[in-house]
Amino acid sequence: MTRFFRSKGTSLVTAIVVLLVGGAIDAYADVVQTGVITVRVSDLRSNNGQVGCTLYNSARGFPTDSSLALQRRWCPIASHASACVFDPVSAGAYAVACIHDENKNGKLDTGMFGIPTEGTVASNHAKGFMGPPSFDKAKFIFSGAATDLRLRMAY
Repeated sequence: MTRFFRSKGTSLVTAIVVLLVGGAIDAYADVVQTGVITVRVSDLRSNNGQVGCTLYNSARGFPTDSSLALQRRWCPIASHASACVFDPVSAGAYAVACIHDENKNGKLDTGMFGIPTEGTVASNHAKGFMGPPSFDKAKFIFSGAATDLRLRMAY
């Protein structure tokens, strides 16, 4: 009789342990990995103004409508470089667009035919044809681990 209770008790303890461990594994799988994206922009032609960086998680508004960006940052310039740090985001597809706002008026200045007179760069150093690059050309897959993107400003 004692043997019956012992084996039944052991089975109950084993079942409880399996349920607890299984629940912990499920809870761990539900945790979304998030991390910081840092954009380091180099090759600025001057230390004047500020660098504006925008982070998009879809093609909507990329790269011309910063009001539709997931996050926006204005960052100082030192030694012809700047770094913009975005708040932690979850793993997924993103694209970054940056401008060198040399006169610090909060926008990208353009000349004739809408051609920028200030520097621009997008993730993957994506280029557009007769206009800005597409989200698809600029997008990168973010794993959720802290990441540094290194971009060179173009004029």
